[in-house]
Amino acid sequence: AGCEKEPSSHMWIYILLGNLLRGIGETPITPLGISYLDDFAKEEDVPVYVACLHTIAMLGPMFGFLLGSLCAKLYVDIGFVDLGSITITPRDSRWVGAWWLGFLIGGVTSFLAAIPFCFLPKSLKKPEEANNDKTSYDYSAVIMPCIFQSQLIYPFLSDFYTSLKKVLSNRMYFTFLCCSLLQFSSFIGFLTYKPKYMEQQYGQSTSKSNFLIGLTSLPPVGIGIFLGGLIMKKYKMSIIGATKFAFTMSFLAYTITLLHFFVGCENHVVAGMTVSYE
Repeated sequence: AGCEKEPSSHMWIYILLGNLLRGIGETPITPLGISYLDDFAKEEDVPVYVACLHTIAMLGPMFGFLLGSLCAKLYVDIGFVDLGSITITPRDSRWVGAWWLGFLIGGVTSFLAAIPFCFLPKSLKKPEEANNDKTSYDYSAVIMPCIFQSQLIYPFLSDFYTSLKKVLSNRMYFTFLCCSLLQFSSFIGFLTYKPKYMEQQYGQSTSKSNFLIGLTSLPPVGIGIFLGGLIMKKYKMSIIGATKFAFTMSFLAYTITLLHFFVGCENHVVAGMTVSYE
């Protein structure tokens, strides 16, 4: 009778809330960080700084895959059971790795990495050659009152709606936004399903699949972003030049990626399905 009911564990709620808080904490880094750099850095140096920001953002998933590879080699109940009594190996389909260990290590690392942000000044002196239309903006002066004083929320939302409408009415930016969504959608699907594809097609373990993905897929992306920033700085590309450069590189990348369709293994030999019983 006990096997008829599904397990009623509520642990998924903690995972959901943890990822929700993690997303809230990660959100300000990219939009506010790029605005911070754009306001206070020299105009010709901004592409390099932004490239460094995105390159570091690529290193995170890379180390995450490597950490996942290490944790997948460890049994899920490590520290609670005698590992000598475990008779299965990571190549066994019944093996469950220590998936929870990555959350603890990642959480502590994120907390330590957030400490230096507390020492950033609210404003910096702008470079002399900065454009006159660029004005520094103290985000804390807007965000904090909106949290603690409800009467300021409505004007803030009104300004936000006006700014959002103005940004989305920019055809070039809207086109770039749509292209970015398509790129990230394909890239996320690539990273999500390729490890499982390698397990099924090439007979690799979960640990080795994650290790190979983290080592071969993400570092080239990070290096490419950094080199792109250096090239833009060296040739001082305009908006049109940067658009042509991005289109050319993306087109070449998609062309090369099509070669994945020609990579694979023959079907497994299964009696009665791929070969006859004889």
